[in-house]
Amino acid sequence: MSDLDDLRREKDAFFKRHPQSPLTPEQQRAFTGLSYYPENPALRLEVAVEAFESRDVVEMQTSTGDVQRYRRHGRFRFEVAGQPAELTIYAGEHGYFLPFADALAGRETYGAGRYLEPEPLGGGRFLVDFNQAYNPYCAYNPNWSCPLTPFENRLKVPIRAGEKVFPDATHE
Repeated sequence: MSDLDDLRREKDAFFKRHPQSPLTPEQQRAFTGLSYYPENPALRLEVAVEAFESRDVVEMQTSTGDVQRYRRHGRFRFEVAGQPAELTIYAGEHGYFLPFADALAGRETYGAGRYLEPEPLGGGRFLVDFNQAYNPYCAYNPNWSCPLTPFENRLKVPIRAGEKVFPDATHE
């Protein structure tokens, strides 16, 4: 068992039993666990982030029509199965934030995108581990308000790592 397996098991237990779970009580009763891609070491990246000179504040629309504000921190480039890609990291009041949607969004992954919290390593480098990509709480329950993935972070490549789409037919 890896650390990632332990984290996934803990998350499933939280979703199933905890009163602050994003699942409704009905969903919790039927919940048997989230669906994940197998761990993919090739998608655990240490990346050099090109910091933006002007760290503009952007307003991200949310799933409930509200707005959340973040600063555009920087951009990094990487490859997935030989295909080039780039993403923007944002800074918020709780740290760094990386919302993204991949080429599988709406089929294998949540249509509005998934999230990561990149870990700063110093010297303009970050750890971006797509194996830890997760669905926002609004993927499980429409009462949650979640930032929508900005256009600049919609990838044309598939990211087969992290959490898959939540297969609950009662919530689209």
